[in-house]
Amino acid sequence: MAKKQFRTESKRILDLMVNSIYTNKEIFLRELISNASDAIDKLYFRSLTDQSVGMSRSDFAIDLAIDKDARTLTVSDNGIGMTAEELEKNLGTIAHSGSLDFTKNNELSDEIDIIGQFGVGFYSAFMVADRISVTSRAFGADSANRWESEGGDGYTVSPAEKETAGTEIVLHLKENTEHDKFDEFLDPWRVSSIVKRYSDYIRYPIRMEMEHQQRKETEEKDENGNPKVEYETTKSVDTLNSMVPIWKRNKKDVTDEEYKSFYKEKFYDYAEPLRVIHQKAEGTTEYQALLYIPSHAEFNYYSKDFERGLQLYSSGVMIMERCADLLPEYFGFVKGLVDSEDLSLNISREMLQHDRQLTLIRTALEKRIKHELSDMLEKSREDYEKFWNTFGLTIKFGIYQSYGANRGQLEDLLLFRRASDGKLVTLKEYADAMPEGQKYCYYAAGESFEKLSKLPQTELLRDKGYDLLCLTDTVDEFLFQILHSYSEKDFRSVSSGDLGLESDEEKAEQEKLEGEYKELFDCMKEALGDRVTEVRLSSSLKTHPVCLTAKGAVSLEMEKVLNTMPGSEQKVKAQRVLELNGGHPVFEALKALWPEQKEKVATYAELLYDQALLIEGLSVEDPIRFSNAICELMK
Repeated sequence: MAKKQFRTESKRILDLMVNSIYTNKEIFLRELISNASDAIDKLYFRSLTDQSVGMSRSDFAIDLAIDKDARTLTVSDNGIGMTAEELEKNLGTIAHSGSLDFTKNNELSDEIDIIGQFGVGFYSAFMVADRISVTSRAFGADSANRWESEGGDGYTVSPAEKETAGTEIVLHLKENTEHDKFDEFLDPWRVSSIVKRYSDYIRYPIRMEMEHQQRKETEEKDENGNPKVEYETTKSVDTLNSMVPIWKRNKKDVTDEEYKSFYKEKFYDYAEPLRVIHQKAEGTTEYQALLYIPSHAEFNYYSKDFERGLQLYSSGVMIMERCADLLPEYFGFVKGLVDSEDLSLNISREMLQHDRQLTLIRTALEKRIKHELSDMLEKSREDYEKFWNTFGLTIKFGIYQSYGANRGQLEDLLLFRRASDGKLVTLKEYADAMPEGQKYCYYAAGESFEKLSKLPQTELLRDKGYDLLCLTDTVDEFLFQILHSYSEKDFRSVSSGDLGLESDEEKAEQEKLEGEYKELFDCMKEALGDRVTEVRLSSSLKTHPVCLTAKGAVSLEMEKVLNTMPGSEQKVKAQRVLELNGGHPVFEALKALWPEQKEKVATYAELLYDQALLIEGLSVEDPIRFSNAICELMK
């Protein structure tokens, strides 16, 4: 029979589809199974109104067969089948879709889901096969026909024998090459795993003959007199797919144990999740989602190698392993899947078009995840704190990296450790506990809670009954700069200098004292040079003699963080202020030395500055000078 050329495409177009559109060879089986499912859907749809079909839903199936000697893999179905004209139309024109025509021409077709909306999927089989034959008999037809092709050079259609309606596709697999091992598709267990991964939830059974090792009874004894254990290989036709996805079942029919078992098996986790979110959305956008909030982070979660995203299904067929567009980065810890029939997929099913439906689903999922986290925070505090200790940094970066755009979504999820008792509290809980008269929400930023709770600047706060938040993550102080305030109360760092604790009378007294000893402070400033911007009296110290604060936008902690970041060649320096306690004996000693012993005052200045550095967790700039200063004062 004369070979016909493809109507609209050349071998170059076919090569492009096979080698460029698809990124993973194993998905050819997903495409062929999806097409088989479509064919069965069409006949099942017809059976609803045509009694002559004589088949119920349980009669339909998709069968796979492997012949290692002939190097063939066969996919067959008992669906609607195709006539010779339909073979020409559907397979002779690359990218033509019979399923798409069926959807357009049947008013009731929305009662069943047609997976194959694009005709190019069939041709993915040429990635693994050098010859394909399709034998099909249309339902109600008296004869069958066979379509055969070796690729872009064309195809033939000829009469064939087939007893029942349906389609049988035989792939003649390519020989192995240096880079590609096509023998893997002749391995029943490999084929079974591909079906399980991509087509587990096709609504019809996918069957294949499988080998199993079965214990064989024997009367022989081993040397210890025990019955010998022998095994024999048996064969049976197994159903490879589970057919009914857990997420399509009614929530009331799924037990907690089933949800947890599915999670552990599907996402390879040894631990149970903290929360399960099972959602079915109807209306403008229809989808089903099964999401999990893990109890721990993956080993590479906080690395650049981590890939976030949900598995994406269309009518039970997995389209993408990780669809990052379904989750914002700050909810990247969520695992799970979304199944939707409304998304627009391009011809390869592997790349998702950015359309309105995707945006709607993403927005709805964000709201649901936020609701679930808020509910956990309110009703399961222990679980939420466990979540926060693992993934809290992600929530913080969600606000920081958006320059506050996501504040409304995430602000109420934030937790920080409270200095008074070490407990984690929300911003609302901190604000609600503020005593009357407290002007600011106070915080301290540093490397550990233990050090922050002992800072000299916190003593006066505690005396007044004011609490503060201890910030120990590197992003925290940058985050607070963006938040700026909460509940109409500005955030104020204990290292900022002015804590707003003084009365007008106390301020006037301090200004008077600073004016009186201005020359003393100038002498100390001169001794320290550009290491400090200013030396002044402190309004926040009680029993400690000295502390270091900062003026301007860059705090001492921000200086440390910025200067330890990779690639920070130009060092950032905060405008440091050395503050002295006017009521401390050290200040009295300084006053006694001034102005007769200026050199000793300068030595004191060096020593007090180094002491303040150590209190702030900063390195002493010149350890030898520090040591000599101590020795000098001990003489």
